Amino acid sequence: MSIETKFIWMDGQLVEAAKANVPFLTSSLHYSASLFEGIRCYNTVNGPAVFRLKEHMNRLIESAEILGFCNLPYTAEELGRATLETIAANELKECYIRPLIYAGGPNLSLNLDDTPARVGIAAWYMGSYLGEEALEKGIRANIASFTRHHPNVMMTKAKVSGNYTNSILAKTESCRLGFDEAIMLDPQGYVAECTGENLFIIRRGKVYTTHTAAILEGITRDSILTLCKDFGLDVVEQPVGRDQLYAADELFVCGTAAECIAVREVDFRQIGDGKMGPITKKIQTAFHETVLGKGAHSAEWLSYVPQK
Repeated sequence: MSIETKFIWMDGQLVEAAKANVPFLTSSLHYSASLFEGIRCYNTVNGPAVFRLKEHMNRLIESAEILGFCNLPYTAEELGRATLETIAANELKECYIRPLIYAGGPNLSLNLDDTPARVGIAAWYMGSYLGEEALEKGIRANIASFTRHHPNVMMTKAKVSGNYTNSILAKTESCRLGFDEAIMLDPQGYVAECTGENLFIIRRGKVYTTHTAAILEGITRDSILTLCKDFGLDVVEQPVGRDQLYAADELFVCGTAAECIAVREVDFRQIGDGKMGPITKKIQTAFHETVLGKGAHSAEWLSYVPQK
């Protein structure tokens, strides 16, 4: 995926992308002492707007606190304004946004108190993460041989960059085996999440999703839960076994990058009719209407980019 952007926000200033550099000798690079958010801006009926910006920035600050950064230089509100400024400077109508808090350096230390926290925000155009075809046809997935982090080994509620080595291993394995995505089990053997998405099962008209002990509690996941309740769907959060995936009538994943995508096959087993099911389609449509400014929750979930 080629990334093209003009300006990146670095510690309070918009700088040319080529000059947005980080020291080589920094704990963020050598020891993964960094954390991030993934956010989308949509070209809505009322102009460019960021989806659930406040919630994303609150989680970014929470992730920094969980990892152990002290004396963060910016508040969630300030980073929200910086995000809108970055989008406007790049003249983007729709984009993916990547805020990053990292150990600034130049220093190498396993103690976060030895180096200041720095912040950067980038934005660039990105289409469908799993491909345009996946939006309609769904994807093929497999159960990864790699286990999702134990919650007492890594901080699973924070988007710590180092956590995603786990996802890289699983995703790469799945792609090399010919699948689109990997489904990861937790240390107890129950379904956790995909490499970058949360997961929902539909069986006999009821919606099931995994319990939150070992997963990142996705903001898109929270949005989907709200939409399900709007439709009067019975939603159950509980431990999920891998065989429950095979027996599902419908299965879908969700996340900021992936949005809402059906899963048509798991471990060479067809899910339902082998295509997007009617309940998944209903939820996907409602999600897209919401992010484009035409849904019941659009007013509360969208932050519009100031126009010149």
